[in-house]
Amino acid sequence: MKQQLAILGSTGSIGTQTLKIVEQFPHRFNVRALATGTNISLLEEQVRRFHPEIVAVYHKEHAVTLKNRLADLSVKVLSGERGMIELSAWPGVDVVIVAVVGFSGMMPTLTAIRAGKKVALANKETLVVAGELVMTEARRFKATVLPIDSEHSAIFQCLHAGRKGEIKQVVLTASGGPFLGKKKEELADVTPEQALKHPNWKMGPRISVDSATLMNKGFEVIEACRLFELEKNQIKVVIHPESIVHSMVEYLDGSILAQLGLPDMLLPIQYALSYPERWANDFPRFAWDHHHALHFSPVFEGEYPCLDLAYYALQAGGTMPAVLNGADEIVVHSFLEKRISFLQIPTLLAEVMSRHKVIQQPSLEEIVEADRWARRETEKVICRI
Repeated sequence: MKQQLAILGSTGSIGTQTLKIVEQFPHRFNVRALATGTNISLLEEQVRRFHPEIVAVYHKEHAVTLKNRLADLSVKVLSGERGMIELSAWPGVDVVIVAVVGFSGMMPTLTAIRAGKKVALANKETLVVAGELVMTEARRFKATVLPIDSEHSAIFQCLHAGRKGEIKQVVLTASGGPFLGKKKEELADVTPEQALKHPNWKMGPRISVDSATLMNKGFEVIEACRLFELEKNQIKVVIHPESIVHSMVEYLDGSILAQLGLPDMLLPIQYALSYPERWANDFPRFAWDHHHALHFSPVFEGEYPCLDLAYYALQAGGTMPAVLNGADEIVVHSFLEKRISFLQIPTLLAEVMSRHKVIQQPSLEEIVEADRWARRETEKVICRI
């Protein structure tokens, strides 16, 4: 029986690669719903190719334009956050792939979970800002949440080898980004163009900058804690420039299991869709007939301030991760607009975090308000520079 898919963020990197997998396994999937933010030209192409019965566009004016373009088809067009939420619970959909970027992915994810869908999650912000709430709801509604991030997919696969109580630590690998080995004084004049040139991965602007600061790895630490019910001291980050080992799990007996693969998102996306099975495919393979060297080096406290801030947010708990995420979206956007420097990113984040009074065990409404507060406060801080 075919899996019935809804893809939120179908025009982005994860979404377009998911559709490549659909094309490779047409006998396994049927695309029922697609959603995008503003890229209606690509969405129109996808609609005509995959024939979904419903689509959603975040911005209403773009939705109206798309509806006119698709007047010859019987596809339903929704708009706004309400449209995204309705799509994520659409009847007949089995699997919801959440590949939208940022805080906007949280409500559709919760809606899909509460509808009992299988959720393939590529939106890390959802677990960063509301991970405890999201996973509690997943258990309550018996919904499956599977990671698409390469690091969390790796951990998920390695965890099959032992019981939860047998885990000593999880090791998240980080490439180090485009500025690996650079001293602080060498980063003073870093440009957005330089920060966006990741050595191994092709990603969107925000995640590329977050990878350059290692904030992305910090978010992955928080995400791993929530997704796998781990403690802060069970997660270690190491630098691995080649991005071949995606993450590792060390067990109490000293055994270390690693998941390896080329730096390509097709494999973790496919595994989230095929689990618990593995399907043969024609994806690029690691060339064992060539000489390869894999390198690992430790991350020291203070070396990457953004990573330290993420660990602090995890320790503080409550609404602090939501504040960190909201503030980070604003400072990264400001850096890309050249309003602030690269080295000001962690300084500004730390200042906003220092002003926040944490609410423990927050409600969804309190999380949303913490996000709003963080964005407003960050803009105020930036305007005073």
